[in-house]
Amino acid sequence: MYGSDSSEWEISCRSGEFVASRIDGSEYDIYEIFARFGKWQLVAAKKRNSMRITFPEGARPEVDKTDFSVTVRGEKVCFDYAYIVQHGAPGETGELQGYLEMLGIPFSACNAATSAIAFDKYACKCYIREQGIVRCAPDVLIRKELPLEEQCARVRASLRFPVFVKPTQGGSSFGVTRVTEPDGLLPAVKFAFTEGSTVLVEQGISGRELTCATYFDGNGVQALPPIEIVSENDYFDYDAKYNGHSNEICPAPIDAAQTAELQQTSAALYRFLGCKGIVRMDYILAEDGLYFLEVNTIPGMTSASLVPKMVRTAGLDITDVLSTIIEHS
Repeated sequence: MYGSDSSEWEISCRSGEFVASRIDGSEYDIYEIFARFGKWQLVAAKKRNSMRITFPEGARPEVDKTDFSVTVRGEKVCFDYAYIVQHGAPGETGELQGYLEMLGIPFSACNAATSAIAFDKYACKCYIREQGIVRCAPDVLIRKELPLEEQCARVRASLRFPVFVKPTQGGSSFGVTRVTEPDGLLPAVKFAFTEGSTVLVEQGISGRELTCATYFDGNGVQALPPIEIVSENDYFDYDAKYNGHSNEICPAPIDAAQTAELQQTSAALYRFLGCKGIVRMDYILAEDGLYFLEVNTIPGMTSASLVPKMVRTAGLDITDVLSTIIEHS
């Protein structure tokens, strides 16, 4: 399932098409569902050991949400598993997971409760902050319905600049601004409100940006080789992520102790949050240690995305990894 109700829907389609192309076609029938604003349509289907068939726009079978099925050329197909590749709502917020849980259909991602907590950057930090697993940068939550200037004054009084202003829900750096001076705070908050009604203002931490993905392989939580992200821009923004203005070094050029800490921290967060599937954790490695940024429960999965790079560096086959996730979730 790909596409979404968020600004990331096109990226989600690219991720979903990649995942569908790498799932083992000799073991599974693969149906690709494009889902956006409540309209779920079958865009392609591939029976085991057969060719992929696409359905043109305007002639795509509609998914029946009462039992999660579709009728293709007179044949009703009831899906028995969902591989979720939706960035943003509803596939990353817990809404789609809740629907599947009510129907008793297994799926690749975290459960509804974990997805909802992890997708909200502020809620997730509050959830893990006191656990002693990893440091979190100081922050302030701003709500659209409360007096804006009073909340911005609280930011100026409690945080050092530069700060990062970001929607609490969302990804791919949509609505995110790095603010270096207090005068730039209010416009940045208003910009972040274009993506949602709550905004996280986070004190900037100077250091190296690192990321590490983990997944359950049937025996335990496995951490993949970490990546260091070196952006040509001020930070790892949308342009750096998707227009080639960053250098993503895998494995990250850090020492063995730092690598072990990063992988162990990622595995500990995965277990504490109760994650499923492949989950990516983002960090800043500062002089005084590792700082948690956010959890990506549905990370990018295009051929150029971070997780497939980690899989390749680990010497693993992406098809085998996807089969592992399908069989153990």
